[in-house]
Amino acid sequence: MTMLDRRLHAYRPDLAEAGLEGKVEASRFVEGAPARVAVPVVGLRPEPDLARGIDTELLLGEDVTVFDRAGGWCWVKAASDGYVGYVRADALLEGRPAPTHIVTVQRTLLYPEPELRKPHQAILSMGSRVHVAGEAEARGNRYVVLEDGNAIFAKHVQPLGALDGADYVEIAARFLETPYLWGGRSGLGIDCSGLVQLAMLMTGRAAPRDTDMQAAGLGQPIDRSEIRRGDLVFWKGHVAVFEDPETILHANGHSMTVARENFEAAVERIGWLYEQPTGYRRPIS
Repeated sequence: MTMLDRRLHAYRPDLAEAGLEGKVEASRFVEGAPARVAVPVVGLRPEPDLARGIDTELLLGEDVTVFDRAGGWCWVKAASDGYVGYVRADALLEGRPAPTHIVTVQRTLLYPEPELRKPHQAILSMGSRVHVAGEAEARGNRYVVLEDGNAIFAKHVQPLGALDGADYVEIAARFLETPYLWGGRSGLGIDCSGLVQLAMLMTGRAAPRDTDMQAAGLGQPIDRSEIRRGDLVFWKGHVAVFEDPETILHANGHSMTVARENFEAAVERIGWLYEQPTGYRRPIS
């Protein structure tokens, strides 16, 4: 039987997604059931164990397919990028209203009602999806009111799809000084490939989750001499975005933040550990 990538294909000896029948060995195959993330952010892990590091994160309102529920965990596949792993069962709900809006600022606060002096209930990252049921105004500020009565400052959300075609480099730059987090994919903490993926998502473009996936198939390969704003440079296990031909933006373990750095200086600094860049790519608009 074919060995597939466990990050993108849901298969175990006892269970696998229906689309893999005939391609992998498993005791049974299932279609899975739809669910939606119901918490601000949740880690997706390779095993159902909080001691295991996260592979990536899912944000409020994102859709998943649930293949198995056991021991307080769900084995899922994310709708946005096909990533497979385990999330806490209490982070998911079925039957929630479909999202209508998306958070467009790096972080925003969720209030129990349209009033900024009330204690906030949660912090939501850019990319979080919410269902707006109405609007309200208080102290001169406009809020959107969600189906559960919670409220968000209206200027911090837009209807889904409203940012199609925006400059993803400008969006990536909004994350400057955000803490670096291995597997992170939110305004609370983010890694290098997560920064690329989330910034592109906010312009209506899909991108693979991990650096090796992006290096293999995101856009088209180019030469260093062709570099322009928005192109990508890859090292083994790392990716950065060109803000201009001489400057990169990247989440990195050196500064432990999203940082702006001179490209040639970064090549010299990174080279002793990760050698020279492995390639350059231009995302397709």
